[in-house]
Amino acid sequence: MLAKVVSLNVVYDQVPDVGGTVGITSIDKRPVKDAREVTTSGVAGDSRSDMEYHGSPNQAVYAFALEDYDWWSAQLEMALTPGQFGENLTTTGIDLNTLIIGTKVKVGSALLQVTTPRIPCGTFQRWMNLDQWVKRFTQGGRPGTYLRVLENGLVKASDEFEIIEVPNHDVTILDYFKVHTGDRDQERVNRCVNCPDIELEARDKFAKFLI
Repeated sequence: MLAKVVSLNVVYDQVPDVGGTVGITSIDKRPVKDAREVTTSGVAGDSRSDMEYHGSPNQAVYAFALEDYDWWSAQLEMALTPGQFGENLTTTGIDLNTLIIGTKVKVGSALLQVTTPRIPCGTFQRWMNLDQWVKRFTQGGRPGTYLRVLENGLVKASDEFEIIEVPNHDVTILDYFKVHTGDRDQERVNRCVNCPDIELEARDKFAKFLI
């Protein structure tokens, strides 16, 4: 099956985030039909409210898979729609969680690179309005991936999500996610600590988990 973008999503409205440090959130993202330019600042027409935690160039674009939405819909017994988890790209035909960190992908005319998993936060839980959502999302092990922009370009729904280059290591988005959220499997921690495509700050943090 061809991996592709089924929905390009940008912020619909900034909504109150009562209890959050910023007070508003841009998590309410909905599909757009036209092509949008993607740069190191993100998708044209989109915004990020919490620039301290979501303003990094490593988090310019967030992708989540339609297949994972289907899984969560079954788990939660509720309908979920593209953009509901705050992602910019809703994809199909590829397991985003098993992508190797540092993988380069071509989407439309933009060149992107896999960086980090999405780590669930209080804003996400308040947005979903589900008890223990952060814990449930973590246990689900389907975080999706953030991407940095290596080359600006235009992206739209129906564009192919094409893998261009894969690094010579085996550390995946899910590996990073598990270590970050408490899994202390020493073999996995060691691989993350020694992964050149994980940012140094995170590697230093993970090194503290080695026994």
